[in-house]
Amino acid sequence: MRTEHQEQIKAVMNCLKHKNVECFYFVACGGSQALLMSGQYLFDKELDIPSHVYTANEFIYDTPKGLNNNSVVISCSHSGTTPETVEATKLARKKGAVTIALSNEEGSPLWEAAEYPIHYDWGQDADASDLNKGILYGVLFSILIVLDGSDKWIICLEALNNLNDLVKKTKEQFADFAKDWGKSQKRDGIIYTVGSGINWGEIYSTAICWFMEMQWINSNAIHSGEFFHGPFEITDYDVPFILVKGIGNTRFLDQRVEDFALKFTNKIAILDQEEFELSTVAVEAKQYVATILTGVVIRQMVEAIAFERGHSLEVRRYMWQMEY
Repeated sequence: MRTEHQEQIKAVMNCLKHKNVECFYFVACGGSQALLMSGQYLFDKELDIPSHVYTANEFIYDTPKGLNNNSVVISCSHSGTTPETVEATKLARKKGAVTIALSNEEGSPLWEAAEYPIHYDWGQDADASDLNKGILYGVLFSILIVLDGSDKWIICLEALNNLNDLVKKTKEQFADFAKDWGKSQKRDGIIYTVGSGINWGEIYSTAICWFMEMQWINSNAIHSGEFFHGPFEITDYDVPFILVKGIGNTRFLDQRVEDFALKFTNKIAILDQEEFELSTVAVEAKQYVATILTGVVIRQMVEAIAFERGHSLEVRRYMWQMEY
C-alpha cells in the first residue's frame, strides 16, 4: 500500500480513537454499494456496534433516525461524481457523522464532500493492495485495530502486502477455467449467481453489474441460505448458475446448494475458495483474501464471456447516454 493511502487511513484511525462510535453506515450505489457489503458483514461479526448498508438515494429520502455525531458513514464512488452518493455524504456530514469516502478521483465532488477522503488506484498496472478492494480492507482492518484491539487485525492488514502476488497466481491458476466457461456460456440469456456470508457483495455485483449492466444478460443474485425457500424451483438441466463456495462459517449453506444443484443441472460453475492457493496467507486473513481473489476470477470469467459474445464491457444503452 502506497504511503499516500496509508496516511489517509491513519487519519481515520486517529479520529476514531477519540470517538464514541454508535453505528456504521455503508452508503453507495451499484457496484460501489456491493463493494461495501463486505464491510458491513465483517463489522457485524467482529464488533458490538451495529452497521447497515444503504443505497444512497434511500439514505437521503428515508434517512435513518440514528444518524448523528456518533455515527460513521463510509461511502464510495469510483468517479466521485455519483450524485446520490455525494448528496448522502453531504447529509451525513451535516448531521455530524464522521464521513469516510473511497474514490479513484481526487478532488471530485465526493472527495470534497467527505471529511476523510481516501484514494484508491485503478488499472491493470496498479498494485492489488492499492486497488479498491485492497484499500477497503485496509480501512476495515485499521478501524478494527482501533475499535476491537485484537492483534489479528494487524495480521490481516499485513496480509494485504502480498495481495499482488496472490492475484497474479490466481489469474494464472484460473485462466483456462475462465476461458472455457466463457465459451460454454456465451449463448445463455440468463445466469444466476449464488453465494453467502462475506461473499454476498461479490455475488450481488456479478448479477447486477457484470451481467445485467455490462452484458445485458438477465441475472439475479440468490443467497445460499434462501435458495431452498423459493429459488431452487427454477433449477433445471439448462439453467446456468455461478456458485461461490466460501471458506467461512457459511460454507455449509453453499455446500447444500451444490449438493442439490448437481442432481439437476450440468451448468453450474463452482468457485470453491478451498482451491485457491492460500498457503502463504495467515489463517486469520484467509477468508478475506479469498473473497478478494474470488472477484479476480469472476472478472476473468466476465471478460471471457464478453469476448466470446463480442460485447464490450464498456458498452451501455442508457447509462451515461441520456438523462435519467
